[in-house]
Amino acid sequence: MARSSDSENIARPATLGELKASGWQSVPVRAEIRNNVLARIGSGKPIIEGIMGYESSVIPQLENALLAGHDIIFLGERGQAKSRIIRSLVELLDAQTPIVQGSEMNDDPYHPVSRHARELVAERGDETPITWVGREDRFGEKLATPDTSIADIIGEVDPIKVAEGRYLADELTIHYGLVPRTNRGIFAINELPDLAERIQVGLLNILEERDVQIRGFRVRLPVDVILVASANPDDYTNRGRIITPLKDRFGSQIRTHYPFDPCTEIAIADQEVSAQQFGGAEVVVPEYLKKTLARVSQLARTSQRISQRSGVSVRMTIANFETVMAAAVGRALRLDGNLAVARPSDLMAIMPSTIGKIEIEALEHDDDQEIVQALINSAILQTFKECIEVAHLGEVIGAFEDGLVVEVGAQVRSATYQRYLVEVPSLKKVILPLGAAGVEEEASAVEFVLEGLYLSRRLNKDLSDTSVSYRMR
Repeated sequence: MARSSDSENIARPATLGELKASGWQSVPVRAEIRNNVLARIGSGKPIIEGIMGYESSVIPQLENALLAGHDIIFLGERGQAKSRIIRSLVELLDAQTPIVQGSEMNDDPYHPVSRHARELVAERGDETPITWVGREDRFGEKLATPDTSIADIIGEVDPIKVAEGRYLADELTIHYGLVPRTNRGIFAINELPDLAERIQVGLLNILEERDVQIRGFRVRLPVDVILVASANPDDYTNRGRIITPLKDRFGSQIRTHYPFDPCTEIAIADQEVSAQQFGGAEVVVPEYLKKTLARVSQLARTSQRISQRSGVSVRMTIANFETVMAAAVGRALRLDGNLAVARPSDLMAIMPSTIGKIEIEALEHDDDQEIVQALINSAILQTFKECIEVAHLGEVIGAFEDGLVVEVGAQVRSATYQRYLVEVPSLKKVILPLGAAGVEEEASAVEFVLEGLYLSRRLNKDLSDTSVSYRMR
């Protein structure tokens, strides 16, 4: 099949006759996508880019579904990249595709569907004017809501066209909906179970029976569309939420999931969070704090006190990364300068960004802040045990037994922490595995070790409005 180039400088056929002479061949959209998937596989490229954690689970299933030419339903909780995957499928369409000029339905010049295109080709033959559309113009998306109508999905009689003198029985009076306008492309429905049953029937008719009635006027719409949908598993499996014929229409059902490990969660957050949003200030989040933030989300997904029906989105991890970085930037500009290094004391700032993205199962005697604090404490303790050598802790604890008191916090300058490293040389050895380089990073590492000792029940902690003091129990 001859394909158009991505370059805008190459002259493309402008009439049906020129298109035929160029050797361009028309293929169904499923074959077009299959050809492009095979080309990516052959060149060693991923079929979709920017998706992490699905390399051995979702991506192989998606590859098979696309090669098989299936309509696809993605099942998963919120924040599992369902919409991103669906939108990435656009890149598997050809860069440019010819359509009959003036077509509302991306009419194939060789096989026109709409009345406008059929009559134009019949009248002008090889002189039929051709235009080219980009792949993004062949993607349609709709968030299913209870008020979604047949007019949105399929079409409706246009009263303006009737007022211009056309008859109601004239197909040209129809203003086509999203599915016909996505002809020769991909149509996506997010949260499919929220689509009313009568709308599901209408969607099934146009995809399966290739016809539909609009205001009593029967229209044949042999559209060439791949249907891709997303849904929450609980909603999709509830009896009555999806009509059986439509459910049977999907050739492949692909289950998405959250990252299995903190490293993948960190990689996703690093990809999504840009330091540029902080006005060019240099922002560093130490690796142990990144692991802690990722573990907050992962622990929330297994907590019995948090509702798991709708999941705990990866967007919570991303929002928490952004919040911690923002807290570090604010402190650095007030106290230390342009280099902003996140500290464990900045984790208190993630309360709003966490509470807003979880659903508490039952508050009982705990409020939402206590639940989030318990998640943060557990995440710090797990990371502390993973990162710190226990053998080096004895001398540090001994210094506290001799009366050492350390005051830290978001309002304490980084240089202040250097005094504790001088007073307790063994503390310098303890933070070595954390890779701290420079005054600011060492301050963060000291805070992390002290908080880990407190959560390990080795030290006491006294809180004030502006600082935290660690001392012997």
